[in-house]
Amino acid sequence: MEMEIDDTPKPKGEETKGKPIVVILVGAPGSGKSTFCEQVMASSTRPWVRICQDTIGNGKSGTKAQCLKSAASALNDGKSLFIDRCNLDREQRAEFVKLGNPNIDVHAIVLDLPAKLCISRTVKRTGHEGNLQGGKAAAVVNRMLQKKEFPKLSEGYTRITFCQNESDVQAAHNTYSALGPLDTLPNGSFGQKNPDAKIQLGIMRFLKKVEVPANTVSDANSIQSSVSHKNTEEKEPSYKGHDNISSFSGNASKELKEGENLAVCSSGSHASLNNTPTLAFPSISTSDFQFNLEKASDIIVEVVEEYVNKLGSARLVLVDVSHKSKILSLVKTKAAQKNIELNKFFTFVGDITKLYSEGGLRCNVIANAANWRLKPGGGGVNAAIFNAAGPALEIATKEQAQSLHPGKAVVVPLPSTSPLFSREGVTHVIHVLGPNMNQHRPNCLNNDYIKGCQILREAYTSLFEGFASIIRTQGKLAKVSNENLDSNPSGAQEVIEGANTKHSPNNDQKSKREHEHDYDRSKKCKGSQDEIVADIPESKIGKVDKNNDKIDGSMTKAWGSWAQALHKIAMHPQSHKDVVLEISDDVVVLNDLYPKARRHLLVLARSEGLDRLADVSKDHLQLLKTMHDVGLKWAEKFLQEDASLIFRLGYHSVPSMRQLHLHVISQDFDSKNLKNKKHWNSFNTAFFLDSVDVLEEVSSHGKATLRDDESLLSMELRCHRCRSAHPNIPRLKSHISNCRAPFPPSLLQNSRLVLAPCNAGIDP
Repeated sequence: MEMEIDDTPKPKGEETKGKPIVVILVGAPGSGKSTFCEQVMASSTRPWVRICQDTIGNGKSGTKAQCLKSAASALNDGKSLFIDRCNLDREQRAEFVKLGNPNIDVHAIVLDLPAKLCISRTVKRTGHEGNLQGGKAAAVVNRMLQKKEFPKLSEGYTRITFCQNESDVQAAHNTYSALGPLDTLPNGSFGQKNPDAKIQLGIMRFLKKVEVPANTVSDANSIQSSVSHKNTEEKEPSYKGHDNISSFSGNASKELKEGENLAVCSSGSHASLNNTPTLAFPSISTSDFQFNLEKASDIIVEVVEEYVNKLGSARLVLVDVSHKSKILSLVKTKAAQKNIELNKFFTFVGDITKLYSEGGLRCNVIANAANWRLKPGGGGVNAAIFNAAGPALEIATKEQAQSLHPGKAVVVPLPSTSPLFSREGVTHVIHVLGPNMNQHRPNCLNNDYIKGCQILREAYTSLFEGFASIIRTQGKLAKVSNENLDSNPSGAQEVIEGANTKHSPNNDQKSKREHEHDYDRSKKCKGSQDEIVADIPESKIGKVDKNNDKIDGSMTKAWGSWAQALHKIAMHPQSHKDVVLEISDDVVVLNDLYPKARRHLLVLARSEGLDRLADVSKDHLQLLKTMHDVGLKWAEKFLQEDASLIFRLGYHSVPSMRQLHLHVISQDFDSKNLKNKKHWNSFNTAFFLDSVDVLEEVSSHGKATLRDDESLLSMELRCHRCRSAHPNIPRLKSHISNCRAPFPPSLLQNSRLVLAPCNAGIDP
């Protein structure tokens, strides 16, 4: 037999329906390619054929030419293919990629599993199809891995899936097993983390003492013969590993030291498309509003073509629930004619409210074909999205708009309480209203397609502009350069609340921040000590040094020298009298050198080893009360000078400066130093913990509940009083200078706000 075919019975006529797929498996011997094929073919309803070079010649090893001939024959029969060869370099894959055409998709599945695992499998297995097994097989795997070359979309693939571990392999298995005869998958490259990974040149020193099982070929000449193909032009062995995970036998397992890494990754990185900003949108106006599909598809493709490059690496995905969708078919054909990049715009069949949980497609933004009232109900997409998002979406929508005109869109940040946010990862819903040609619906245009096309074009333009604004706000496409900071161990310059970054006066997202607040853990810091990387997770502080090795010693190893400034002042306040306002046995008080409001103080604890709120226990309750009382005293002092001020006292959940410190900050936020979103959100989201709440939690539970999700810092800018949304810091500052709305009820409770006695009876 030249190939293995899934003989599962199919319904009559189904064998030739759908679009065949050529799946080129890429991986070293022992990576599990054959096992992957067998498992998918056993559970899939799609007719698959496995092309294996080890058995292509009537059960014996054959040539690439034989594989290509069998592949072409299977494709002519409407079958989908697994090309089960190693395919580790571009040249070996090229002729199989050429099997693709507009009616045949070509995918690659890269089984980039650890070298140690692949070698272990080949050493242990017996009865392999290509006789690549036993101790000598390790040398073959080692040699092949040194020459591996990852596939790229530019080679001609429509989809590439990278698997770095067994979990990734299982996810890919589930995806392909679920493919029916008519199903398709989204285009693009998914899951690649280390595009330049190489095998260590010296790993063979671990393999010198491998014990060869008695039933395997031990003669070097026999092994060399087994790795030669009948086709002398062939450069690559075609052995496939499909054994279960196992370890090295004999002395080899002793030689492989625990934690030894067989693969060395370069400093290059590649962002997975799972992290790419993605907008999923339905066809606007073509269902209930009965807009002509041909005209609608023309407009979709025209506007997509206009925006696809403006959006950078972001993706646009047109979604419909049916494989028989005519609008998807029309758009796909017309987009291909325009040569629009498939990794930036593609169509997808699925429920727009379950794209990730059921389809594996991550979309941080989805569009809703809304009604003019922006209300739930009706049918179709609008009802589905409101139902899936829960009441949180309706409430959030009302904060943005009460109604919508045809051709317009409104961006609604989705609260984290929404199931769409927690389950699907959707951060925003964009409501958009298109033109109506249905006489039973409002604003019917009575087949006026001149006006209708104009409105529909405006609708898609508004939709994509809304998506672009989200991208800018979230900073997904912005390139931010972080500068190393030199320590300045003396004087007032030590009181730093952050690190330098770039600034553009017209764009607060790119603003050069003289000093960030207690949230920035992504800078490299340099001083009199060795260079220390400051982006170590909270859980690792005090345990990990710059090389991620376990250490014994002080927590100072995890803080950059610039982040030691507050600690030095707290421990030696007499040396910093020029910046200190108050000194006691328990606390030190000083002005924030870069205040984010008219009045902004720091109350530092003078306890050694109390670096941040995460270190606090019930034993520190009295110290926290002292810090609160001192902060309250200073707030009241300022209120005597200016009764219009209002204060909050609190802590940042994840500080970047060492030494526990309490912020006492006025709520005017009138400061030239408040320059960007993170400055604002570090004081106006759950990232900021009110001192009264911390006292209560430590008293009741022995510790504070930290909101250490740093995504809070990238949230949309919202007024701390009326909660209205604003696109940038200048607009927000302009608004809050005039906003007199009462503060949210959550801040008006439990004495979280401190105001002058003369204003005590007035809602602030």
